[in-house]
Amino acid sequence: MRDPKKESIGRKKLELDTPCLLVDLDLLDENLQKMQAWVKAAGKALRPHAKTHKCTTLAKMQVANGAIGVCAAKVSEAEALAEAGLSGVLITGPVAGREKVNRLVSLLGRAPFLMAVVDHPATIGLLESRLAEKNRQLDVLLDLDVGHRRTGVAPGKALDLAAKILGLKHLRLRGIQAYAGHVQHIPRYEDRKAASREALRKAAAVFKQLQALTETCTVFSASGTGTARIDLSIAELTELQAGSYTLMDAEYLAIESMDGSDAADYHPALTMLTTVVSGPHGRQVTVDAGLKALYRDGGRPRVLTPEYGQLQYEWFGDEYGKLSAANRATPLPEAGMVLELVVSHCDPTVNLFDSLHITRAGKVVDVWPIDLRGRCQ
Repeated sequence: MRDPKKESIGRKKLELDTPCLLVDLDLLDENLQKMQAWVKAAGKALRPHAKTHKCTTLAKMQVANGAIGVCAAKVSEAEALAEAGLSGVLITGPVAGREKVNRLVSLLGRAPFLMAVVDHPATIGLLESRLAEKNRQLDVLLDLDVGHRRTGVAPGKALDLAAKILGLKHLRLRGIQAYAGHVQHIPRYEDRKAASREALRKAAAVFKQLQALTETCTVFSASGTGTARIDLSIAELTELQAGSYTLMDAEYLAIESMDGSDAADYHPALTMLTTVVSGPHGRQVTVDAGLKALYRDGGRPRVLTPEYGQLQYEWFGDEYGKLSAANRATPLPEAGMVLELVVSHCDPTVNLFDSLHITRAGKVVDVWPIDLRGRCQ
């Protein structure tokens, strides 16, 4: 069996087999330090989302840099994080159905530091029943829908649901979650700022009402990479859930930063290597990174290799991609050449691979397993 770590460490990155994912360790560290410094200066906490990188090694690095814990989207991710020894895990997606609730309650026995979100009376009732059977208590956040319409209870109905939780013995209301995912990629900074502040204004009003009802309500968890610096000015907000700032992708690199420029707050630490396998075919060549390597969602992948930065990537089937030149003055790479890309959307692209090749100064220094890969239950 191949040992990617043994095969890769010490090699120049352009010598690696492709397609493969790289993480520049210096850029990653700069991203981590920058976010942590901004959060600390604002008097907030950081509980970053592990669904971005799906790597317990990177999650531990975030905690070592000052994060109070990590977020997980699903119970299966939380199980892996707990098994790796990480504490302060928040499951940000509602846990519904008998099987999932049973897994959550079982995990709580091994990870009593766990928190989860709730947004529906039926799930709350099932959780209370299962927790009572095991004589366990679970800390929960009330998930608010602040405009995304994906999960959460409407702010106007939040107090009624909170009252139900407060009347139970085995659920403890710790606060609220209010993730405005629909505003994270608004291109213009001022538009994104206005939308995020309006969303969190509604959530802050609910948070203050809940704080008046119970002293256990101390957590207001929200925000993402696109609005992190905006949301730090919200007085009531206690912690940020941003995740993509670690690795970055073409979608986030396409939005304006706080100063109105197109220079992103964070570096593209994550890149992909791909090899030209055929061409030229007219003004295009074929590369070996297609739908099975680059998730078709978010921004368009960018070519980082300087002399070919004007080429445009397009998906060209399951196995292949296409790099096209806009005019005859733009050079095309030869077959066998290895190019470096910024990926379209980091979260689902990472989930397509088994490992991250960690580089420094163009050489592989480590290989980290993507050990949360495929954990979507």
